[in-house]
Amino acid sequence: MKDLTPAKDTLDPIEIASRDEISALQLDRLKWSLRHAYDNVPFYKQSFDEAGVHPDDLKQLSDLSRFPFTVKTDLRDNYPFGMFAVPRDQVARIHASSGTTGQPTVVGYTKDDLANWGQVVARSLRAAGMRPGDMLHNAYGYGLFTGGLGIHLGADALGLSTVPISGGMTPRQVRLIEDFAPKGITVTPSYALSILDEFAKQGIDPRQSSLEVGIFGAEPWTNAMRQEIEQAFDMHAVDIYGLSEVMGPGVSMECVETKDGLHIWEDHFYPEIINPETGAPVEDGEMGELVFTSLTKQAFPIIRYRTRDLTRLLAGTARSMRRMEKVTGRSDDMIILRGVNVFPTQIEEALMATPGLAPHFQIELSRPDRMDQMRVLCECADASVTTDARAAAIKALSAQIKQTVGISVTVEVMDVGGVARSEGKAVRILDNRPKG
Repeated sequence: MKDLTPAKDTLDPIEIASRDEISALQLDRLKWSLRHAYDNVPFYKQSFDEAGVHPDDLKQLSDLSRFPFTVKTDLRDNYPFGMFAVPRDQVARIHASSGTTGQPTVVGYTKDDLANWGQVVARSLRAAGMRPGDMLHNAYGYGLFTGGLGIHLGADALGLSTVPISGGMTPRQVRLIEDFAPKGITVTPSYALSILDEFAKQGIDPRQSSLEVGIFGAEPWTNAMRQEIEQAFDMHAVDIYGLSEVMGPGVSMECVETKDGLHIWEDHFYPEIINPETGAPVEDGEMGELVFTSLTKQAFPIIRYRTRDLTRLLAGTARSMRRMEKVTGRSDDMIILRGVNVFPTQIEEALMATPGLAPHFQIELSRPDRMDQMRVLCECADASVTTDARAAAIKALSAQIKQTVGISVTVEVMDVGGVARSEGKAVRILDNRPKG
């Protein structure tokens, strides 16, 4: 793989500023953001007043812990535009969640917000190894989902040639990669595996493609998955993080030269880690739930938003800004099975460590009697697998999960293509347990 480290003189000055400079800028912008939210969003005025705090109470960064959290139900309760802090005619763009699990969450952006979003995504793409004039194959979904259009904003800001293919039409994805020869691809890691399968179907060696870097986000993925993708494509695989409630993609980014966690662009987003059960802040280096406060957003300021993502904060390395460790899972995706906490990424790690199995999987939960049961659905890596080899893979994966996670599960190894493929975010959990 090529060395894609960006030259220091191409970085934004704030990326390599001192911690004192970063903290001073954060304090100044945080004071503005709290005041902006309080003065212009009735929800925040009521929330702050009920908690007995006022924007003027923020004297230092640690004072933020006195302010109340914002959670997803707050956004749904104020559907559609109740969380906007500017008149609707100043909102240049609106995005929203799918609403498949409840009322959609709606977010808005002014022209300045879009410019800032483009800046942080451009910074992220540069950190991944992309340079002005490079071609980017953007396979994130376009539409109300922030992924496709958010990446496109940053690609335009950096000066890339963007192929806005979006998700789906997998054979065409491979055809355009072969014909257009892009340097980079932005895509969910699960859909990257589907594209990899299509390379094999077409008899094309993905290691001979033009791709030098894959920028993966929108779902948790493991370092084992990184190694699988890097080896298969002979390219760098780096992590990008974001969520629509905070901005979209580009809140933090892994630097291609270190691949040691995602640097948070702290000049626009203030991170905290809290104990997910008590809500109390924890020290940097301790695992907990990630909380974000926006520092520059005009249309849709967000104050102490509980992301439900589990990670920890670490000191900066390739950049001065702090890193967040790769997200290990979400507190609301955690499965509690017979008293044991299980995350899909743990199953993925066990799967990647088992020879003869492809990296596609789903977890099926059921309750045939009084006890919850878990079945892991996966598939063979090779269509010519023997019955003995399939049985050996079942035994090996069951033992690996038992050893690393501590639970007994049923494993079903299906034929190649037996697990449903994703053209966006993977559906990892099928919960068939009785409701209520």
